[in-house]
Amino acid sequence: MLKQHEDFILKVKKQIKEDERFIGILAGGSMINNTMDQFSDLDLILVYDSTFQDEIMMNRLQIATQFGHLLSGFTGEHVGEPRLLICLYNSPILHVDLKFVTLEEVTYGVERPIIVWQRDSSLSQVLSEINFSFPYPDMQWVEDRFWVWIHYGATKLGRGELFEVVDFLSFLRGTVIGPLVLMKNNSLPRGVRRIEEDAPDFIEKLEKTVAIHEKESCYNAIKSIISLYLNLRQDYEIDIQIKSEAQQESIKYVEEVYKEI
Repeated sequence: MLKQHEDFILKVKKQIKEDERFIGILAGGSMINNTMDQFSDLDLILVYDSTFQDEIMMNRLQIATQFGHLLSGFTGEHVGEPRLLICLYNSPILHVDLKFVTLEEVTYGVERPIIVWQRDSSLSQVLSEINFSFPYPDMQWVEDRFWVWIHYGATKLGRGELFEVVDFLSFLRGTVIGPLVLMKNNSLPRGVRRIEEDAPDFIEKLEKTVAIHEKESCYNAIKSIISLYLNLRQDYEIDIQIKSEAQQESIKYVEEVYKEI
């Protein structure tokens, strides 16, 4: 952890210790596996007594201003987490995610967080009783959707909505291809996060799934993402129902569309 992260955590600890409403501070993200660098943000979980829930949730921005020079902060409804406050601080500039949760809500998570500070042993006790597990893709869920998604991408290619195709390919990388590549390399399926570092053997293949705003490039990228998916799917075919007809017809449609444009 760099000094800018350490200094900020010290400020948070100082303020939270003096606020009797709070029970403890947890850290998640890259602090868990000690992979923080100068570009890392801080993921902090501020655990409070549920007696003060309405009061704290209403005044989260005000609480956040106590930790440093807050440039801007907003809640995380767009990522499905209204308890989250996404903050940008200055001097030095630093991205900090502050999640405000009650002790009872600590049980809902995908990774075991680190205890930064606690008022008593209640937080340690709760964490010791939880089996955290990171969510992995359901391959049947993926297979059921993948060929419908490919058809969708082909329709946008045929219509000439190339920005939509480029954006859609990014979605497929983050939702399907990236997680499967990372799993094959014994890493957690976090979209395409740190994939250059964790799956260097797949970089050349992944590069071919990136399109520019040009019809042939988009077509080639769709074909590459299909090829890569079929390669990655082989590890799971014994356990899932392959949508063979959907696969055949969607690939056929991609070719038909490309011939007409």
